Amino acid sequence: MNIAKKIIAIIVTILILVYIVYAICLLLFNPTDIYILTQGTLSEEDDTTGYIIRKEQVIEDENHENGIYAIIPEGQRVAVNEYIFRYYSDDEKGINEQIKQLNYQIQDKLEGEKTIPSSADIKVIENQIEEKIENINMLNNYQEILEYKNNIDNLISKKINYIGEVTENNEIKQLIEQRKQLVKQLTNGSEYKSAPISGVVSYRVDGLEQTLTEENLSQINSELLDSLELKAGQIIPTSNEYGKVIDNFKCYIAVPINTELALQAKVGDTVILKTPSNDEFDAKIIQINEESGTRIIIFQIDKMTEELINHRKISIEIVWWNESGYKVPNQALIEENGLYYIMRNKSGIQSKLLVKIEKQNENFSIISSYTTKELQELGFNESEIRNYKKISNYDEIILNPNE
Repeated sequence: MNIAKKIIAIIVTILILVYIVYAICLLLFNPTDIYILTQGTLSEEDDTTGYIIRKEQVIEDENHENGIYAIIPEGQRVAVNEYIFRYYSDDEKGINEQIKQLNYQIQDKLEGEKTIPSSADIKVIENQIEEKIENINMLNNYQEILEYKNNIDNLISKKINYIGEVTENNEIKQLIEQRKQLVKQLTNGSEYKSAPISGVVSYRVDGLEQTLTEENLSQINSELLDSLELKAGQIIPTSNEYGKVIDNFKCYIAVPINTELALQAKVGDTVILKTPSNDEFDAKIIQINEESGTRIIIFQIDKMTEELINHRKISIEIVWWNESGYKVPNQALIEENGLYYIMRNKSGIQSKLLVKIEKQNENFSIISSYTTKELQELGFNESEIRNYKKISNYDEIILNPNE
C-alpha cells in the first residue's frame, strides 16, 4: 500500500509539473492581453478635393474699363438695392488731383491759423484716421489696403466738412466749398451699382459664376471639372472691374470620389466636412451624379465663410460617420452565428457577454449592451433575458479570446 501511494504521488506530481510547464509556454507564446473598456470615438474619413458652387450674381457694366470704387468692402453683408460700388468716371483722375491739391491748401491754411477749430466730432474723426494709418502699415493684401485708403479718404472728407462748418476763416470756407463742388461733380458723373439680392459682397470674380451654378448641378461631371484646370487652395484674384453678391446662407461642394464609403453614400445622408483652416461644416448630400468608375457627390452647406468665398477648389476631409460609445479592438470580439461576444475577466472569473456592434472599422468597434426589447426580437427567452449581463465602464476585456 505504501509503495502504491508513493507511485500515485509521483505520477500526480509529474502531471502537475507538466501542466505548469505547459501553462508557462502558453503565456510566453500566446500571452493573455487585457483591454480596459472605456468610452471612445470612432469615425471613417476620406481626404479629397471639392469644387465650391455658390449662388452668386455678378454685377458689371460697359463702363468697367475705368475701374470701380468699392463702397461696400469685401466680405460685408448688404441688403437688396443697397449701393455696392461705383464706376470711375472718365475725368475722375483729373478731379481727384484737384481735390488733392485743395486738401493741401486747406491743410496749409489750418496750420497758419492761430486758433484751429475743434470739436468732439473732429477729435473722433482724427482718432479714427490715426488708427487706420497705423493698421494699414500691417496689411499686405491689395484689396484690404485699397479699402483702408478709401476709408481714410472718406474720414478726411468728413473732417474737412466739419471744419468748414465751424471755422471763421472765409478763405478756408471758400476752399472747402470748392472742394465740395468737385466731390459733387465726381459722384454725379459716376455710375452706381446696387445689390440685386441680399448677401455678402465680393470682388473676387473668376468667370465661373455662370458655369458652376445652383441650376446646373445635374450637369456637373468629371470632364467639366477637369477642364477648369483649377488648383486646390488657389485664391481667386480680386477684380477691379466687377463685383458680385453671394448668398451667405448656403453653398455647395461638388466632390469627384470613388472610395468604398463614397459608393455606399446616398442622397439625404449627412456628413461632416473639414477644410484646411480646420473649419467644420455639417453637410447634406443633395445629389449624386453617377459616372463609370466614380461619382460626383454634391454636398450642401448652410453656411458661408471667408475661406469658401476666396477659393473655388479646396482640399476637404469627409467624415462619413462619427460614433461615440464603448470602444474595443476588433480582436476582442467573438462571432458566433451572426452575434458578437466579448470575454470579460472579473476577479479572475471569465464570462462571455453578448454585445451589439454599433459601428465598426478595420481596427475598432463601438459596442453596447442590448435592450430587453432587442433581446426579445433576437428570440431570447425570459430566463436568458433575466440573466443577461451588460457591459460597463472599466470592465477588463480579454483580447484574442479564441486563442
